[in-house]
Amino acid sequence: MSFDVVILGLGYVGLPLAQQAIRAGMSVLGFDVNPAVVAALGAGRSHVDDLSDADVAEMIAGGFRTTADETRIAEAGTAVICVPTPLSEGDGPDLRAVTGATGAVGRNLRPGMLVVLESTTYPGTTDDVVRPLLEKLSGLTAGIDFHVAFSPERIDPGNERFGAHNTPKVVGGYTPGCTDRVAQFYGRFIQTVVRTRGTREAETAKLLENTYRHVNIALVNEMARFCHELDIDLWDVIRAASTKPFGFQAFYPGPGVGGHCIPIDPNYLSHNVRSKLGYPFRFVELAQEINATMPAYVARRAQNLLNADGVAVHGAKILLLGVTYKPNIADQRESPATPLARHLTSLGAVLTFHDPYVTDWQVPRTDDLEGAAAAADLVILVQQHREYDADHLAGIAKRFFDTRGVTTSREAHRL
Repeated sequence: MSFDVVILGLGYVGLPLAQQAIRAGMSVLGFDVNPAVVAALGAGRSHVDDLSDADVAEMIAGGFRTTADETRIAEAGTAVICVPTPLSEGDGPDLRAVTGATGAVGRNLRPGMLVVLESTTYPGTTDDVVRPLLEKLSGLTAGIDFHVAFSPERIDPGNERFGAHNTPKVVGGYTPGCTDRVAQFYGRFIQTVVRTRGTREAETAKLLENTYRHVNIALVNEMARFCHELDIDLWDVIRAASTKPFGFQAFYPGPGVGGHCIPIDPNYLSHNVRSKLGYPFRFVELAQEINATMPAYVARRAQNLLNADGVAVHGAKILLLGVTYKPNIADQRESPATPLARHLTSLGAVLTFHDPYVTDWQVPRTDDLEGAAAAADLVILVQQHREYDADHLAGIAKRFFDTRGVTTSREAHRL
């Protein structure tokens, strides 16, 4: 055995995991089906926000190696699958990357290995999809010849307080012995390991975490709409409610939800309930309906702000500030800026964007932040990056629409 672990999928989840394992003195092999990713990492170049080129160089100095050759999986004692699971057309997870990675492991599985799935998916995937495929391809028996487990990824890009090392790791094995093995593995480089009864409980824990956020964001998004109509400052309401030291957690409205987790993961659970039990998960489906319509709502509010001053949205110059799904990172996955731009364009608006982390997007980019803000008929703060002084920009703009509630000046219109 040449490596303690091989990590399949070298993206936002796999790379931070590899970094922590390397720092703990483990030998790590990174596998990816994209040769360009493998080559770039091998040359010390990072492609994710949370790791710099210097971080990758440090990993390489610590023994990190990358490959697109699946036969090298057999050199590792543990295989961790960290591949994407986007939505399929039926709102369930697209498991092609998972089955592809599982197949690569199964063809190179050796007795005694531990196989862990970290990709977010519906309950039952580990036991019903991954385990049988591993057994079929290897001729080995899970729980006897090798170990299988699920451990949900909890990577929060851009979070400067919690990373892979100090975020508690939930683990659930196919058998109690599998759970012992996976807990022992993660315990080598993660501070806290939390065991569940099995793989289904670990899979569902991840979905519950994100469904909780999804539903509560939808609640405040719906409140934002009627509070605006009733001339109530929802941001002040949330501030006041947050002073309660128990029983309340603040969630905030916005132009929509983004990233892989919130707009996508709860659908896996909803799809699973419908397909296996035959009835809807009504909270999730209602939350999805509310959150998915926020970009269109923001576009209508923008149109109304222009109309109030006698300016037609058709031909109006609108500047979008921040097009990523989270502040202070370059990640654009499922960003609400994309459907917002589509709605505004359909109304005839002429769009430009500014984002310190994004150089190329679907509309023209401007580097002259203040000049563009002053020239635009309307400036919309879509994402609050640390580089933006929102009150200052609101002061120089003709009209400023703050969808993040960060402005304090009276010149700004808040969501």
